[in-house]
Amino acid sequence: MSIDAPPDDAEDAVLAQFPGARGEWARFDGPAGTQMHTTAIDAMRAWSAGGDNANGGGYFAASIATDALMAATRATATQFLGAPSDSVWFGPNMTTMTFAFTRALAREWKAGDRIVGTRLDHDANVSTWRAAADDRGAELVLADFDADTGLLDPATVGALLNERTRWVAVTGASNLLGTMPDLPAIIELAHAAGARVFVDAVHLAPHQRLDVAALGCDALVTSSYKWYGPHAALMWVEPELAARIAAYKVRPSSNEGVRKFETGTASYEAIAGLGAAAEMMIAHGAEIAAYERACFAPLLEGLRAIDGVRILGPTDIDARTPTVSFLIDGHHPDEVARALAGEHIAVWSGDSYATEVAARLGVADTGGVIRAGIVRYVNSDDVGRLLDAVARIAEA
Repeated sequence: MSIDAPPDDAEDAVLAQFPGARGEWARFDGPAGTQMHTTAIDAMRAWSAGGDNANGGGYFAASIATDALMAATRATATQFLGAPSDSVWFGPNMTTMTFAFTRALAREWKAGDRIVGTRLDHDANVSTWRAAADDRGAELVLADFDADTGLLDPATVGALLNERTRWVAVTGASNLLGTMPDLPAIIELAHAAGARVFVDAVHLAPHQRLDVAALGCDALVTSSYKWYGPHAALMWVEPELAARIAAYKVRPSSNEGVRKFETGTASYEAIAGLGAAAEMMIAHGAEIAAYERACFAPLLEGLRAIDGVRILGPTDIDARTPTVSFLIDGHHPDEVARALAGEHIAVWSGDSYATEVAARLGVADTGGVIRAGIVRYVNSDDVGRLLDAVARIAEA
């Protein structure tokens, strides 16, 4: 069934593919996690009920099927990422995986080594590196972004690179502002300085096809619950690097490549759902992105037209994902989110864990922002409802 569909009956057919999105709520809360697609739901149910739910490494049929599930999902994930090699590992979420990864990397760091991050990032791509650096006497320095435009100049990252820089950790897209940094330029600067690059693609992956091979980064992570899958995540790591890193693990578990990071028993039902969601995105991601863009433009323009509303971040729709953060004069973000919830419109208020972004914008102590995002099951009627409600709040 096509994801790309016109209004009316066909639009109802699209909504039927996202059961959690049906009903009277307008779901602009997608940047924090989307409703699952039926293919992912069905895959999780089938795996859980089909009798193959076991553990890997055995000689009986269910265990062999479990190993086959993991192998097939790695292959699908590799394709989804556009990765040059099958070097993908799975975990519960980006934050947990990045803590494990940075802790392992830090085994090789020394006092005086430098990690470069950005103030545009979710804190999961800041505190993870800071904690690991602190343990080894290394330093984390953060590149600033332009508070007026929401843009990150690659040169600000380049200015922080030195001969002791080990890694650059950068977002693929800001989860609060939607800003998409110039990743190729940043990666080129980092590699020229002898540093590796880690990309947090959690907020980018739902809205733009990933191409790790073209980017040339050294590691990239994303979470499937942001692109219509279950609460699970995956990370690609450059194979030679993965082979060298000493992971924190139990002795009997695998020492091969990235599999050494998969500590404990996997959530196989979540792996099944992740694989199905990735297959859906491979097939329909371009259509979804085009739909989102068409739906987002009127939202952005409509918010700009309302007196008393201030939009934060890039003004150019090409420089951002379909996520917008805004403020309404005289109204606390929590007040706005509560009022919108009263009209069955779901948005977020606060800093959405983008701690450095909120501080840079000067809203950390004033309640943060109101955040709304477009995903595939949000439609033009939902956008109209949100704009009408925001206009009434702004006039009050």
